[in-house]
Amino acid sequence: MAAPRPLPDFSRETAARAAGHARIAGVDEVGRGPLAGPVMAAAVILDPAAIPAGLDDSKRLGAARRIALDRAIRAAAAVGLGWASVAEIDALNILRASHLAMVRAVAALPVAAEFALVDGNLLPAGLPCPARAVIGGDARSLSIAAASIVAKVARDALMADLDRAHPGYGWATNAGYPTRAHLRALQDLGATPHHRRSFAPVRNILCKNAEQPADSKRI
Repeated sequence: MAAPRPLPDFSRETAARAAGHARIAGVDEVGRGPLAGPVMAAAVILDPAAIPAGLDDSKRLGAARRIALDRAIRAAAAVGLGWASVAEIDALNILRASHLAMVRAVAALPVAAEFALVDGNLLPAGLPCPARAVIGGDARSLSIAAASIVAKVARDALMADLDRAHPGYGWATNAGYPTRAHLRALQDLGATPHHRRSFAPVRNILCKNAEQPADSKRI
C-alpha cells in the first residue's frame, strides 16, 4: 500500500520568519498552457494564527472546494492578483509573461511582502523583496498552495466571463486549455482576440485560413 503523499506545510515560512522576515508571500501562477486568455498570478501572505484548513495544490482540489478555500483565504490573509495579457504573452513568451504576472501580484498586495516563496525553479526579475524559488511549491508550501487556489479561481471566473462574450469555445469548462472541443471550435470558428497567436495551434489555424483562396472563405 502506497504511503499517503505529504501535504503542504509551513516549514519554509517558519524558516523565513526565523531569519527576520515577518511577512512572507507565497506566489504562484496559473494559465501557462491554455490557448486563450491571460496568465494569472496570485501572492498570498498567510496569518500563521489563522491558516485555513485544507490548503493544497489547486490541481488536487475540485472546483467547489477551491471556491470555498478562496473565500477563506481572502477573509484571513493578504492577497494580491496580477496578470499578463494575451498581447504580452505573444510579445514576451509565456515564461516571461508568467514572471511579469507574478511581479504584479506581489506589487498588488495590500501590505508589502518582506520575503517571497515562488513556485518554480526560476525567480522572476523585478521582485520587490528577497525570494526563494520552490520547485513543486504548490504541493509543498501552504502559502504557495493558497496562491495557487486564488489564482485558479480568479482565472476560471475570468474565462467564464469571456465564454459568455465568445460562446462556442467552451472556456467556462476548459478555461482555454487545448481540449478536443476547443481545438475543433478554433478550426470551425477561427481565432478570437483572446487567443494566443504565438501558440502553435492558434498560429497554424491562422496561417491555414490566410492561405485559403478568397472564394473558399466565402463558402
